[in-house]
Amino acid sequence: MRKIVIGLLVVLFLIIIFALWQMFPLSKEPGYRFVLSWGESGSGIGEFKEPIGIEISGNEVFVSEGGNNRIQVFDLTGNFLRTFGYEGDKPGELARPMLMDINDNKLYVAEYLNDRVQIFSLEGEPLGAIGSSGTGSGEFDSPSGVAVDKDGKIYVADFFNHRIQVLDPGGNFIKQIGITGKIGIRAGLFNYPTDVTLSPDGNLVVADAYNDRIQVFAPDGSFIRKWGGPFALNIHGPFRGWFMTATAVHTDLEGNVYVADFYNNRIQKFSSKGEFLVDVSLKNSELEQLQYPTDVALDSEGNIYVVDFGNNRIVKFAPTGHGPDFIGRDDRNRILIRISHWLPV
Repeated sequence: MRKIVIGLLVVLFLIIIFALWQMFPLSKEPGYRFVLSWGESGSGIGEFKEPIGIEISGNEVFVSEGGNNRIQVFDLTGNFLRTFGYEGDKPGELARPMLMDINDNKLYVAEYLNDRVQIFSLEGEPLGAIGSSGTGSGEFDSPSGVAVDKDGKIYVADFFNHRIQVLDPGGNFIKQIGITGKIGIRAGLFNYPTDVTLSPDGNLVVADAYNDRIQVFAPDGSFIRKWGGPFALNIHGPFRGWFMTATAVHTDLEGNVYVADFYNNRIQKFSSKGEFLVDVSLKNSELEQLQYPTDVALDSEGNIYVVDFGNNRIVKFAPTGHGPDFIGRDDRNRILIRISHWLPV
C-alpha cells in the first residue's frame, strides 16, 4: 500500500510540474532590444495625444491618434513626413481613429466614434468609407480594428456588438463571427474584440480583448484555436502566455503572432499555434517603462514598433544580436542609442 501511495504522489507531482510548465512557459527565443523612441504629449508635429494604431508600409510608419484625430507619418527613425485628417465626420475627417491596416497601397482606418472604416491613399487622400451606426449587417458600434485580405475582403472588429464582420471590397456584408450583442467565453464568442489580422495562410486572428485571449479562425469562419491563460477562459494575469486585455494583434511572414498586452505593459510573441516565444518590454531597462501599449507593427528587417499609449510615444525594438548603448536624447526628445558590438544569439 505504501508503495502505491508513493507512486500516486510521484505521478501527482509530475502532473503538477507539467501543468506549471504549460502555464508558465520559458522564453524560446533570444528576445528584442531597445533601439529608439520618439514623441511626447502634445498636438504639434511629431507629438502625440493618445496614439493608438500603427502600420508600416516600406519605409513609412503610420500612427493614428485618438486624441488629435489625425494620422501622422514618419520614417523608420521617427523623422516626421506628413500628416492628414482632423476632427469631423466628413470624408477625410476622423473621429477617434483606432487600429489600421494597409492593403494594395490603401490605408484602412477604423473610426471608433464615426462607426465606419475610412479608406485613404498612402498620401492621405480620402478614397471612401464603409459602414454606419447600428447593429445590423454591415453596421458598426464603435469599430476598433480592421484587416484586409489579398482578395480585398474587409474584416472588422465590431467592439460593442461583440462580433467580427466580414465584408466584400465594396463594404457589402458577407458573414459574421460571434453573436450580435452577446458576450461569451466559449469558442467563437467575444467580449469586446478590439483587433483582427490575417496570417500568411489566410486564417483570421482576433484580439478578444476583454476575454484576455486570442482566437483563431479558418477562412470559412470555423474555429481553430484559442490561447491566453488557463484554457483561454477569461482568466487574466501577469504571467507569460497570459494577458491583461489583449488590445492588438500582428502576424509576421512566418505566421508568428504579436500581441499588445495592455495592462501588463508588454508585447508577447507566439508561434502560429499559440506557443509562447518571448515577451518584449523595458522592465529590465533604465529607460522609462512601456505604459499601456495599444498596437504593434514590424518592418521588413523584423524590428518591432510599439504604440506606447500611456507615454505618448513610439518605441522601436530590434531582434537581439546588436548591443545598444544609451547615449541620450536629440533636440526632438528622441532617445538615441549606439550599436557598439555584436552579441551572440
